[in-house]
Amino acid sequence: MKKHAELTRPQGGHFARWEWAVTGTPCSEIKHLAKALIEKLSGELACAYIDADHRATPLSETPLASGARAAYTDKIAYDQWAFAKAKEGAEPDYKSLRFRQMLSGCDLAIVNGNHFRAQRQLVVIDSRKRDSLQRKLDRLTAVDALLFAEGESDIPDYLRQHLPHADSLPRFSLQDAEGIATLLRSKIELPPVYGLLLAGGRSRRMGRDKSLLNYHGKPQREYQYELLEKVLGTGKVFLSCRPEQTSEMPQGMQLLPDSFLELGPYGAILSAFRQNPNAAWLVMAIDLPLAGEEALHYLLQHRRPGKAATAFRSPLPPHFPDPLLTIWEPKAYPDLLKYLALGYSCPRKVLINTETALLDAPNPQWLKNVNTPEEMDGLI
Repeated sequence: MKKHAELTRPQGGHFARWEWAVTGTPCSEIKHLAKALIEKLSGELACAYIDADHRATPLSETPLASGARAAYTDKIAYDQWAFAKAKEGAEPDYKSLRFRQMLSGCDLAIVNGNHFRAQRQLVVIDSRKRDSLQRKLDRLTAVDALLFAEGESDIPDYLRQHLPHADSLPRFSLQDAEGIATLLRSKIELPPVYGLLLAGGRSRRMGRDKSLLNYHGKPQREYQYELLEKVLGTGKVFLSCRPEQTSEMPQGMQLLPDSFLELGPYGAILSAFRQNPNAAWLVMAIDLPLAGEEALHYLLQHRRPGKAATAFRSPLPPHFPDPLLTIWEPKAYPDLLKYLALGYSCPRKVLINTETALLDAPNPQWLKNVNTPEEMDGLI
């Protein structure tokens, strides 16, 4: 018998889903390159920079010395947080887990490899750090490029011995931020988009199962399921339902019963991420009969993977995000869990309080909910 439930873990390294350590050159050069790369990539991805500060404020001058676990300072232009170091006896991956929690909203981390390890590496050939790099060869586990500092052109013998494929690696000048950024983009694979059709509601206001209503010549759940498959592809769509509904559902549909129970759409979205935390989920409510293929294509074409979600702005005042025709990115999963821990189960509240790309629907009728017999009669 297994001691713990098997869960699919989100992809990523020590800091973020994608991360590169730059190593082999002075820290000032790494910081300069990181700044240039982030300037080029931050319009597409949420970026982070990881470094160590040799001239940090002495611990004795901070509240942490008095026993505080954390300290926050509003620096006016930015926020500054300080956290106490890991307690004695903590597991080796404690710091990595903390980093992943704190950086859950980031897609990409550029890391000072002179101080930290990262999942992938960019190695700089720089005679000023030759000895330092030789001591860190064990950190070079997935090198994607060699960067040459000014005046450097040859790969050292010790590096050739450690990296037999060194001659086949892409080469860039350390100053070629544009070329390096292009390489990183080519290595980054965006999360695939899966469809989640919400059909687990109890339809109390309608008085009968909304998923069985016929607007398009067949039950709504079948029509929307086929619509999502047409847009996203066969095998990439799941019908969300309550566990007790599974025996009632049509054959041939992939079912995703709630594993977060009695939470409505919030629980359905969490259940989808629990099953696959590495996919983006295009969530569609069963009660949107006028949202067709055009609406789905528009949403996908304007997807912003660097945000937590891409959603339509409600055409009705106060024009909040509509959470039930939305692409939820993998980075939204920790946010959904955090809000649940704080006692909230409203997906709209999460969208309002996280980085969400908001779209104005070209056709506001796409977002028309049909929840009552009167609304249905008005539509037909």
